[in-house]
Amino acid sequence: MNSVVIVGASLAGIRCAGSLRRSGFEGSITLVGDEAHRPYDRPPLSKQYLNGDWDVDRLQLVKPDMWDDLDLALHTSNPAVRLDVGTTSVALADGSVVSGDAIVLATGARPRTLARSDALAGVHVLRTLDDASALRSELEGEAKNVVVIGAGFIGAEAAATAHLAGHKVTIIEAGAVPMERGLGPVIGTICGDLHREEGVDLRLSTGVRSLLGDNAIAGVELDDGSVLAADVVVIGIGVVPNTEWLDDSGLTIDNGIVANEFCEAAPNIYVAGDVARWTNPMFDGELMRVEHWENAVEQGNYVGRRIAGTETEAFAPVPWFWSDQYSYKIQLAGRPLGTDDMKIIDGTIEEKRFAAIFGRNGMLTGVFGLNRPKHVMQYRMQMTQGATWDDALAFAEAAAAKKA
Repeated sequence: MNSVVIVGASLAGIRCAGSLRRSGFEGSITLVGDEAHRPYDRPPLSKQYLNGDWDVDRLQLVKPDMWDDLDLALHTSNPAVRLDVGTTSVALADGSVVSGDAIVLATGARPRTLARSDALAGVHVLRTLDDASALRSELEGEAKNVVVIGAGFIGAEAAATAHLAGHKVTIIEAGAVPMERGLGPVIGTICGDLHREEGVDLRLSTGVRSLLGDNAIAGVELDDGSVLAADVVVIGIGVVPNTEWLDDSGLTIDNGIVANEFCEAAPNIYVAGDVARWTNPMFDGELMRVEHWENAVEQGNYVGRRIAGTETEAFAPVPWFWSDQYSYKIQLAGRPLGTDDMKIIDGTIEEKRFAAIFGRNGMLTGVFGLNRPKHVMQYRMQMTQGATWDDALAFAEAAAAKKA
């Protein structure tokens, strides 16, 4: 390999570039991005940057004096529009074409929106630096009533930040329990209660009929016909993988770019980050797409090593992520389903400090921690080592006996 083109100048893409260099790759690297900004970190956008504690400089993934070490050609504000798998080349929006011996697809995902959301001032999604800057400006202004649509982690973090900034916040969630599909009814309810206890109005089993206003948002009409006054609306109802530009590429596209256990979508075509849907041997070959910061880091690093020839094993991580809301640190590792068995193995729900494990078909599938980071890391390691549900229960019993 003498040249690599990385499409997607965000976390997975820049980690791949760094991994290539650390692995001894001396060829050319081209990094293609659709935003005007150099690669920056996204998790602080809904927290430290949104509340004004951080400035733009603190978000940068590469310090100014480190760019020379990467020795790459960076194309900003110039999205890829077509991939030719046969020639491993990428056509860009400005009409130019970049080619490499290997192509890395790390184009991420974009937020889902609602009808009229683009037509009304004051309606926001939260994915990019520009998104966060626009929302931050409004929260620092005259806005009073903030409506967050969606009680997933992005919506929850935005709601917590807006509430702590002194705004009246309402969260609208279509499901009966926040994040029930992944966390189950008990823990999903707890995550919702964290907001209610802080004074946020959380409305469950509630849909949105329409966004109201002429040029700017004025209110949100709910599915029961009632209307909430709104100066600002934040939409957090999930994301869509950025794959449309690949429709005629011949790659398999199915809720992301489908790849094997080595993150290869085709010969010399690799995937990384939120757009990747790869076969994970750690979870019985589940075809998974993971939208977490840690996965983008690990997968970008992995693909860099794979291309450089220093990695021979499959990519088989135990996914994990965290969310900071109010004074709580929420962490989840694994791939649990809401229907899995669940057991509290340390702490109590009442004190808002506990860890719970999940199991399915005799397999340890996940661990959730509320202000319990040590336990999340312990059981994440157990999953990495192939622990069963019974192994995890025995470990918990031994830990409890030792603690007593």
